[in-house]
Amino acid sequence: MAQVQHTQYYSNTLNRNINLEVTGHWGHPILMFPSSGGKYTQNNDFGLNESVMRFVEEGRIKLYNIETLDMLSFYADDLPTDVIIHNYELYMQFLKNEMIPYIQNECNTHRIAVAGCSFGGYHAANTAFRFPDLVSHLFSLSGVFNIRNFTPNSDDMRIYYNCPNEFMVDEESWKYNHMQIVLSTSDWDSCKPKNENMASVLESKGIPYWYDEKKWIEHDWPLWKMVFPEYVEKYFPQS
Repeated sequence: MAQVQHTQYYSNTLNRNINLEVTGHWGHPILMFPSSGGKYTQNNDFGLNESVMRFVEEGRIKLYNIETLDMLSFYADDLPTDVIIHNYELYMQFLKNEMIPYIQNECNTHRIAVAGCSFGGYHAANTAFRFPDLVSHLFSLSGVFNIRNFTPNSDDMRIYYNCPNEFMVDEESWKYNHMQIVLSTSDWDSCKPKNENMASVLESKGIPYWYDEKKWIEHDWPLWKMVFPEYVEKYFPQS
């Protein structure tokens, strides 16, 4: 039985506690994000954690499911655009300067993996592409790669730097040569075009990636619970 710990991390950047669910005792750390406005326990509640529990129990991976600030940023309908992007940028700095170093220290590793489904896939991809030196693997499951629909009619450059399919066009490809990038989708996935677009950006830059398109399954938890263990088994073999 894998150890599950619910804890809070106080962030000086955010001036608040961030909830964290840690599953496992040892293994390569995977920082996991919930989908749109979901609780930090969402991946566990919907069975995504369970889909890879064998690998957790074998000590191959350790899961860190983290709270987001979706309801104080992109899903806060009452906030102006500049506040939305300000709050999210603070969250990104929290990840870079506080949470990822905390995980690095706890797991004695330099680079961590990141993962998420749907809008959680956005958080994972944005983290990986903005901070490549800190990330070893990206598992974006039916992810999205642009936030302009949340910030219409704004020319704030902070939006550009949080839209991976835009800023990656201008990035230097060598920064990503070490990273294992998985863009997971399906032929019935509502986010398939977004993944095709992101794949084309990576292709144009010569950045290695795996575009994995499954068949006859929709944008939902059954798809993600099917593919996640496949990727974990491939990239974290038993030693």
